[in-house]
Amino acid sequence: MLDELHSGRVAVIGDVMVDRYITGSVSRISPEAPVPVLLHGNIRIVAGGAANVAANAAGLGAAVTLVGYVGADVEADELRTVLAEYPAIRLNHLVVDKTRPTVTKTRVMSGRQQIVRIDAESPGSPGPEAEANLIAAGKAAIAEADIVVLSDYAKGVLSDWVITSLIAEARARKVPVIVDPKRRTFDIYRGATLVTPNRKELFEATGLNDDTDEEAVRAAAAAGQQFDGDVLVTRAEKGMTLWRQTGAVTHVPTEAREVFDVSGAGDTVVAALAVALASGLPLETSVVTANAAAAIAVSKLGTAVVTRAELVAALDRTSHAEDRAGALVSRADAAKIVARWQARGSRVVFTNGCFDLLHPGHIALIEAAAKEGDRLVVALNTDASVKRLKGPSRPLQDEQARARVMGALRAVDLVVLFDEDTPLEAIQAIQPDVLVKGADYREDQVVGGDFVKARGGKVVLANLIAGRSTSALVAAAKS
Repeated sequence: MLDELHSGRVAVIGDVMVDRYITGSVSRISPEAPVPVLLHGNIRIVAGGAANVAANAAGLGAAVTLVGYVGADVEADELRTVLAEYPAIRLNHLVVDKTRPTVTKTRVMSGRQQIVRIDAESPGSPGPEAEANLIAAGKAAIAEADIVVLSDYAKGVLSDWVITSLIAEARARKVPVIVDPKRRTFDIYRGATLVTPNRKELFEATGLNDDTDEEAVRAAAAAGQQFDGDVLVTRAEKGMTLWRQTGAVTHVPTEAREVFDVSGAGDTVVAALAVALASGLPLETSVVTANAAAAIAVSKLGTAVVTRAELVAALDRTSHAEDRAGALVSRADAAKIVARWQARGSRVVFTNGCFDLLHPGHIALIEAAAKEGDRLVVALNTDASVKRLKGPSRPLQDEQARARVMGALRAVDLVVLFDEDTPLEAIQAIQPDVLVKGADYREDQVVGGDFVKARGGKVVLANLIAGRSTSALVAAAKS
């Protein structure tokens, strides 16, 4: 997937910032006031805001043009020094506004704990001359771009005039626009291709929560109607939800990582999306890539850049099981793998059972299920679940043996275990496109059928081979 991330050109326009970290250690309280005394260690300066988006896009291999305001001050010089580490970033379209300071966020840290943040910025908006200069710089950047990112931190750069002018320019040139929003409503972004709110921003724009996948879809649809574009909601521990104007929905589970700091994670998401789309990858695939990049970003302390090498390694690790047909994986890993398959356009089929002793009836069911799509996931009851359903003498083979036999079938792509009495929770986690059960069920009796159909999928009842069952085999062996 990442082999194609090498030739895209990205224009990043928005609130350019400097992130300064003052680090040290605290061992006492000041005698002058009830505040901690920091024993100074060092100062680290990194790109923030739109500049961090640019740095991440360059780190992933794109050619980047950065547009925004900087002041005529030492912080602007510091920013240029930091960005000089990325030769792929062009800075000739930065607009110097002598009336405003370069936006700077200074964080004072003791170890990994932030003690205080100090912001330096101008509360007023730029004048008409400064805005006209910015629009001219933005149009020049758009003329050379494959994709445009509007990185809005509500610091005065992306005014109504600037937003509407730049989106109109991009549309005239047929260049897609991604917006990382900060408005209370998304109407001003009309004409943009994709808006990427987080949970708080989505709620403020729509008044709707995203606590469940279904609620996230409703909220994203409401947001999309405000500007007539697609919506990608970043939902923290719940992953991401992509809603498209066509009605198509993709849920991408979060990557399990130890979270040290979420600073700049949204910048990483937008940058990875932009680079993937600029390189010609489909939107759904780009979202999977961005999700993996975000997991790396939050595992780092402070605002940080995710490199191409880190992203390649992360995707290689998470796709290892995917490369082994029939692998037994955890439910969480299965959900991630299925999301990647679906992002690439594959139709995923799910079936389940105890499958204690494989017989021709089981094989017929598996073969029928495999014909309904491109990938087949088989869920097996755990040993404890089988005992509750079949009695203390079952299963005849333990869950690991059953999973190994099932995974050896050519038609099976993944095997998962579920400990519940029904596979409903597994189905909800994996979110298949097709659910297959034997024709001894009615469609309204199939557990999880309503969930799959509500997402646009279907339930299929496969014909069974008469007289074939594990219970009958066990009874025959005992007679």
